[in-house]
Amino acid sequence: MKRVTIEPITRIEGHGKITIQLGDDGQVSGARFHVTQIRGFEKFVEGRPYYEMPSITARICGICPVSHLLAASKACDAIMAVRIPPTAVLLRELVHCAQIVQSHALSFFHLSAPDLLLGMDSDPAARNIFGLAEKRPEIARDGIELRKFGQRIIEGLTGERIHPSWIVPGGVNRPLSPEVRDEILMGLPQARQIAGRALDIFKSVLDGFKPEIASFASSPSMYCGLVSPGGELRFYDGLLRFKNAGGEIAASGIVAADYANYIGEASVPDSYMKAPYYKPVGYPAGMYRVGPLARLNAADCCGTPAADIELAEFRQRFGAVVESSFHYHYARLIEIVHALERIHALLETRGILDSQVRARAAVNAPSGIGIIEAPRGLLIHHYNVDENGAITRANLIVATGHNSLAIDNGVEQVAKAFVHGEKLEEGMLNRVSAVVRAFDPCLSCSTHAAGMPALAIELRSPEGALLDELRT
Repeated sequence: MKRVTIEPITRIEGHGKITIQLGDDGQVSGARFHVTQIRGFEKFVEGRPYYEMPSITARICGICPVSHLLAASKACDAIMAVRIPPTAVLLRELVHCAQIVQSHALSFFHLSAPDLLLGMDSDPAARNIFGLAEKRPEIARDGIELRKFGQRIIEGLTGERIHPSWIVPGGVNRPLSPEVRDEILMGLPQARQIAGRALDIFKSVLDGFKPEIASFASSPSMYCGLVSPGGELRFYDGLLRFKNAGGEIAASGIVAADYANYIGEASVPDSYMKAPYYKPVGYPAGMYRVGPLARLNAADCCGTPAADIELAEFRQRFGAVVESSFHYHYARLIEIVHALERIHALLETRGILDSQVRARAAVNAPSGIGIIEAPRGLLIHHYNVDENGAITRANLIVATGHNSLAIDNGVEQVAKAFVHGEKLEEGMLNRVSAVVRAFDPCLSCSTHAAGMPALAIELRSPEGALLDELRT
């Protein structure tokens, strides 16, 4: 028996590793994905006032703080039992779409494009954003410009590029100015051109990845996402829908308050990441996926013209239910098109410049649940408070956590397809890491272990031999 360890996994957010077990015949007998960091946000927020939760939980991540701000603020809205002003709803969705654009651009252009455009077997020293900038400078520039566009919208709306204090319980704390609206509208044409070019480039290289498409977490699973009552894709507000592997709706119309009837959480012994599952099926059979691919599988349509054209082609090429997680990249690009269309529609909506953008209230409910679609998938913030509004319990179910069972499954599937113990090659191991990158995981967000955290203490000799160990 031999063990191969990939540590750390590169070009992801956070810290994780992969272990691959090889049998005596050199073939893969098993593989696991481990999240090796723990954050503890759910415990140290206990006792804090509920209205501090957006600003505290935004510090979980520097990549998607807007997502945590929105989910936390929606949970606080529920604790206050208020309906936020219509303009505040529009502005929250606007900043959220900008977050989708900048995060998806980072994932595609900076983290995964080196694999996709330079090759899975290319020189690892140059298989990064710097190598991409040297070989394909126009693509690297497009990635920078598209991400910058999303970041500038966030800064224009909130006054801050990271951890903005603009999103608050009850709405937002400042209206949109005409100058910022006009600046965003002026930048939209270029952003849409970049998204179109990225889609064309990605489609042109797809045929070169047939083995990866066949093995990148392509096992059947359920899919979960937010949709409108009519089945359209939703990022900010919507109802939970689960589809099974055959594309049939397993459950739909689920409001935030009822999520716990459908989503359970398991702790696993070798990771600090929880493993959510679809309760009616049970653990671990109730594996489901979230995020761009799952959202497109769960929704009937995007609901915007250009994105729906791209979605129709996507489904024509790969089926009504697209199983391979390699196509998270494709789905991410379609969602950028949709987000840009939504940004334009929101800016043209009557009332977008209105000054009434915040409702104020005190504690009117003992708990609150906020659910949104973060760039990486479904994000749930669930808070309980005492009569003074102090947090007594907080539970966060983060996108990468929802995907944990699927990522684990995918790591083993890819390892069995590409890794051969008699002759290990770097490109083999890169593909095992690449299946993780396809999900665009945020491990800093996801490490909220329930129950007893997994702990292993090893005593080793100076030569490295294992003398004793203690596991909890």
